[in-house]
Amino acid sequence: MSTLNSLKMVNSKKPTAIPPVLHRRNKLANKVWEQIQLAKASKEGGTFTVKKFKTVKDITGARKTIEHEKRIRQWWFVAMDGKVCLNIRYGAKIIEFAKGKTAVEVNSADELIKALEIIKVAVEAGELDTQIEAASGAVRAGFGR
Repeated sequence: MSTLNSLKMVNSKKPTAIPPVLHRRNKLANKVWEQIQLAKASKEGGTFTVKKFKTVKDITGARKTIEHEKRIRQWWFVAMDGKVCLNIRYGAKIIEFAKGKTAVEVNSADELIKALEIIKVAVEAGELDTQIEAASGAVRAGFGR
């Protein structure tokens, strides 16, 4: 019993559900991570895909789980002046960083990756919670039609 006495014992209970704000934050951080991996792969000339599992019925009617590649669309584009513009999306909605500012402009692929990593840190720190909440409300309103 003396070995257990060296540990700090506490009374703790695991939460049954995470708060919605934290769930949205984690969801967007995961999508930004996918964009970082996609940017790194396109810089090196490769491809990046995420594996996804899907349950389908075969000819006999039996259900089986198959693995397929999830399509990831890039969030950046090249503007008329040759610079790369990056939009951050939550669902189908573009997040507005400031009033009327929806894109981040960078010069190269290296800067694109750095910008995505900075945005990921900001999302995880909760700096974009109000913008995520607004985009989430707009996405939810689209389902009520």
